[in-house]
Amino acid sequence: MSRIHEALKRAAEERAAQLAAGSEASSADVRSELELLRRGPECTGPAVSARGTTSGNENTLLCFEELGKRCVKLEWQIDPHNSVFVNARPGQEGSERFRTLRSRLDKIASTRKLKRVLLTSAVAGEGKTFVAFNLAQSIAQQPDLRVLLVDADLRSPRLHHLFGAPICPGLSDYLRGDVDEYAIVQKGMNESLFLIPGGSLVSSPSEVLRTERMKQLLNRVTPLFDWIILDSPPSLRADDAGILADLADGVLLVIQAGSTAAQIAERTAAEFQGKNLLGVVLNQVEKRDCWNDYYGGRIVQLETTDRALPAGERLS
Repeated sequence: MSRIHEALKRAAEERAAQLAAGSEASSADVRSELELLRRGPECTGPAVSARGTTSGNENTLLCFEELGKRCVKLEWQIDPHNSVFVNARPGQEGSERFRTLRSRLDKIASTRKLKRVLLTSAVAGEGKTFVAFNLAQSIAQQPDLRVLLVDADLRSPRLHHLFGAPICPGLSDYLRGDVDEYAIVQKGMNESLFLIPGGSLVSSPSEVLRTERMKQLLNRVTPLFDWIILDSPPSLRADDAGILADLADGVLLVIQAGSTAAQIAERTAAEFQGKNLLGVVLNQVEKRDCWNDYYGGRIVQLETTDRALPAGERLS
């Protein structure tokens, strides 16, 4: 029996034991950290000017000071229901779990090249966007570190909702050559956290992600940041995650405890073994401190917080 299978089985057994013992956990609690009120992916929110098209010489490196001056500056309204850091109490479990995940990444980065981290899942609804969102916030809390969060899930972009930000212009608009980097990078009050939203809907996300402009964008922004966190579509839905994994330094696979079949999780993990798989984030493990070191492919288990959210659509 694989480590993934063992972890999922253990999580299911613990959940059943808690319910049998009269635990207050409910189906609403189980879904709580991954739920979001339904909103469509179309371009909404305040309009942001593209402020020009593609830059003249895209083989040159960007300057962070110039990016800071020319990028889109907004007063984000970060969703407190999906952020474990907004209004967090000292020592609150949810925020501590993400600090631990951040520390694990720091440990790996001290031994090998690791700047671009891709988050994906096997199927929709496992919490990869929630994990990417909170991991980026955790990194941004460290002194003198900059993190860029990229919504590369062009099939169902959701990160802009969590920031209360416009979706356009975004990644897809850049990949089609409509705008330059300055037009798609957003920043809020936190000078360490930056966002590239998904952008306009495209008919063939895989094709635009395969273009040279995707590689070019990452090559130009990577030197400006300490971490690049990319949120991608579920890997069984399309080949987008595999395309992006080839451009990343490492991959984190998010699996939802009690939901994803062990065989599906194992098959997905095997597909990424040749693409710098860092490990697995086992999400929504109930009421237990169950972090394990994931270097070398071992399991990381992420416990959810006890914060309740309004019912709605799960983040993919």
